[in-house]
Amino acid sequence: MSSGIEHVSCQEVVELVTDYLEGALPPDLHARFEHHLTLCDGCIWYVDQIRMTVEAVGRIGEEDVPSEIREGLVAAFRELRRDR
Repeated sequence: MSSGIEHVSCQEVVELVTDYLEGALPPDLHARFEHHLTLCDGCIWYVDQIRMTVEAVGRIGEEDVPSEIREGLVAAFRELRRDR
């Protein structure tokens, strides 16, 4: 018997997690995403880990990152952007 809800896959959870955490999913997709989480312990764990990572990184100030690491990150992002 079907619940009438089109299911979101684990792969879609990975692809949509940022929008989910930012509250940017349309209501129907948000509901399907949350329904998937009620059925999948692995995805609950994944979303929780991403949420904690975002919160931890958000507490890091620019002055907390050594300049050589900051420069390396900026260079890596520029290269990634150029490759796209």
